[in-house]
Amino acid sequence: MPALSVVIISRNEEACIARCLRSVHFADEIVVLDNNSTDQTRDIASGLGAKVLITLDWPGFGAQKNRALAAATGDWVLSLDADEWVEPPLAAEIRAAIANPKGCDGFEIPRRSRFCGRIVRHGGWSPDLVLRLFRRQSGRFSNDTVHEKVVVNGKVTRLSHPMEHDSIADLADAHDKIGRYAQASAARMLAEGKKSSISKAVLRSVWAYMNSYVFRLGFLDGSTGAMVAAYSAGYTYQKWALVALGGKSRCAEESRAGVEGKSAGFRNRPG
Repeated sequence: MPALSVVIISRNEEACIARCLRSVHFADEIVVLDNNSTDQTRDIASGLGAKVLITLDWPGFGAQKNRALAAATGDWVLSLDADEWVEPPLAAEIRAAIANPKGCDGFEIPRRSRFCGRIVRHGGWSPDLVLRLFRRQSGRFSNDTVHEKVVVNGKVTRLSHPMEHDSIADLADAHDKIGRYAQASAARMLAEGKKSSISKAVLRSVWAYMNSYVFRLGFLDGSTGAMVAAYSAGYTYQKWALVALGGKSRCAEESRAGVEGKSAGFRNRPG
């Protein structure tokens, strides 16, 4: 049976890291690369049998995940965020896939995300396919500071069972992630020479709301769909407003401090 390594990056994830780690007890190795947590994340991870490594700097999501990947030794790698977990049907499918990959070098996995505890089925959040299972020698992460992805040299196919994702724990978490990730995205966009204005930021945020709630059928999720749409609009406005302001406010300072080091992936982001 080929060996499986699970790789996770973390920063202050004591609220969810145990659930994530316990869900992948079937792996041969679990590597947690921690970005200078100040809570109990590292103690919890090591207590559950993970190999815990520490970095003090924050190079961005892609580079940090490649560091974790470099520490893995398995034939196959499953990459998870700390707020994600694997249920038994997916665990069985993963074991079967790496035992008989049928010439594949990577597998996309559908992801089922939650907003304030409720599963989001529309609004652009589903289906959410993420390439997370791959041969260690055939894949790596892109070097993007945000919006990183796995790049596989070879054939990729898809698993059927979903991984679980507690994307937004509560409204305070939503507010925090909007601010942190809008700043990170704005910093990247400014480095790429992108331009904006406050009026464009407003228009883009209105479009993000309409796209999520109306065109992508978020209204079918009821009040949760409305909250998801508002969340998308808030993130979109802040990101483009920061670009319009030239990245002022706390953008540069917080990037240096490693605010992006939270491993909880802010996926399902609008443009």
